[in-house]
Amino acid sequence: MYYDKPKEECGVFGIISPRPIPTVPLSASALMALQHRGEESAGIATFVDGALKCKKGMGLVSEVFSSDYLEYAANTKIAVGHVRYSTTGSCNLENAQPIETVHSKISLALAHNGNLTNSAHIRGDLVQSGMVLHTTNDTEILNILIVRNMIETNDIERAVVKAMNFVEGAFSIVIATKDKLIAVRDPNGFKPLCMGRLGDATVFASETCALDALGATFVRDVKPGEVVSCDGKGNINTYMLDNASQSGLCAFEFIYFARPDSVIDGISVYKAREQMGRALYRQKPTDADYVCGVPDSGLVAAQGYSQESGIPTVPAFVKNKYVGRSFILPDQVKRESAVNIKLNPIRSTVEGKRIVLIDDSIVRSTTSTRIIRMLRAAGAKEIHMRISSPPFKYECYFGTDIDDRDKLVANHYDTDGICKRIGADSLEYLSLENLKAISPNTSFCFGCFTGDYPAPVTPMLKNSFDEFGK
Repeated sequence: MYYDKPKEECGVFGIISPRPIPTVPLSASALMALQHRGEESAGIATFVDGALKCKKGMGLVSEVFSSDYLEYAANTKIAVGHVRYSTTGSCNLENAQPIETVHSKISLALAHNGNLTNSAHIRGDLVQSGMVLHTTNDTEILNILIVRNMIETNDIERAVVKAMNFVEGAFSIVIATKDKLIAVRDPNGFKPLCMGRLGDATVFASETCALDALGATFVRDVKPGEVVSCDGKGNINTYMLDNASQSGLCAFEFIYFARPDSVIDGISVYKAREQMGRALYRQKPTDADYVCGVPDSGLVAAQGYSQESGIPTVPAFVKNKYVGRSFILPDQVKRESAVNIKLNPIRSTVEGKRIVLIDDSIVRSTTSTRIIRMLRAAGAKEIHMRISSPPFKYECYFGTDIDDRDKLVANHYDTDGICKRIGADSLEYLSLENLKAISPNTSFCFGCFTGDYPAPVTPMLKNSFDEFGK
């Protein structure tokens, strides 16, 4: 990746209405609001006269779904949508979601955000039993398990509950059948999933910003371990998976992934980032002329730092809005220059000034190094780097694409060493204690910082991911 940041795997959306409505255009609008969660592919599945129809493609939502397609899409009662960044499974059309299954017992389309930590073992068992799998991602496994359980139980809710109790790891899921929409969140609640209302329709989305884009009303978050089933008449039934406990919400949703206008499990992403910036100043007060945030995820923390310190915040960069997160260039030299294409310093702001520069993370240090060089070239007198998260030291097994441990700069240098490596005058990371204090009543997953995970993982898991085309 050209931009030295972790990546998130996917955003999901689902809608069901008692009457035909433009579910496909509504889904496309919601997916555009969730585009930051994945830019590799997009897809929408719906049922037209009882038949499952799905359109998927590589690229952004606006590239996959043309205005002509959306204008003439049939009004239906149900749809599910997905935007993807791959952490398990290669980046190709075969792995684009939703994953469809048409069987004599059940037809369904499933969209998944997260990683199944026991998917390699399940996949091996399925292959040994003679099953032919058509993708390399772990989502297809869910479809197969649901269909197998449907054959046994003849009850879609029981089939889903049984399948989800069998898999492990992170999964926020929406499933469409011809007459039901089912939403599931894993027992630890790693990934966000919320429920809303749009007139008499029920909707589910990865973030509340998607509800806002539609003018939908937020109802509540789906609870960790909860299965919510909605039929076309407006009836809603809930079930609970085994071992449900809110102990794994990904802290990086608030640091970087989620849009700042979203609210996740009752926590405002904007307010959380603002508090991180305030805590950074209290942790190590620094005298400077300006506070500057690295666009976009460092901007709100920079505001918090400014409010706490009294140092004014000003923009240090102009961001090229035509370059997306997934912008790929063909070789290392061009990838490194891509930072210059994405961000350009404002010389009149930084020249001769002492700058506190706020960013959300340092992974390999390549991007931070280049950004600081750009500011030096623009005449910055001092650059004090502040990071609104603790140092990355461990892999994530639950749907966040963090580099291998030996490529994480914090495993090779201490803070002073990283400071020298990136060329800053000083460097400070937000402490784990101050990160926890942002929402003391929430049990987050801090595994990428501490190596302690709220759900079991095995040493072979990382190799298994690599084998199946991460």
